[in-house]
Amino acid sequence: MGHKEHKRAAPDDIRCKVITVSDTRDKETDESGKLIRKLLEEHGHGVCSYSIIPDEMNMIKEELGTKDADAYIINGGTGISSRDVTPDAVKDIVDKILPGFGEMFRSLSYEEIGSAAYLSRAIAGVNDKQVVFALPGSKAAVELGMEKLILPELGHLVYEVNK
Repeated sequence: MGHKEHKRAAPDDIRCKVITVSDTRDKETDESGKLIRKLLEEHGHGVCSYSIIPDEMNMIKEELGTKDADAYIINGGTGISSRDVTPDAVKDIVDKILPGFGEMFRSLSYEEIGSAAYLSRAIAGVNDKQVVFALPGSKAAVELGMEKLILPELGHLVYEVNK
């Protein structure tokens, strides 16, 4: 079965957990978390959980370890400051890294913001039967990652990890 057949066979109602990693945002000011939820729902996917947690390695790992969603979409904590630990938590929890996700995200981001794009540590991976994505916390980065990378392949990815 080729790529097109896989995409046709893929589910189009993925259960997603949205996690915002931030020491400063709350449910009123979390524009990126709102945007992720809106885009998922517009594409027919369900948001089964939404949370805002601080930039703490153990808390991120705990959220990723719940196994209550098909896909986990994290925003925030992917930079290079000492508090940015999201990619490190993702690496610790996933079985397989999808290096192309981060590479493509940075390439697309470069077209928009220039050389600062390489400061992003956006990452994706697979943890057993779940797909995990970690995007920067800015609204522009979320929009780019969701529209260009995550939404076009989300069903296909979930289909593949459940084969």
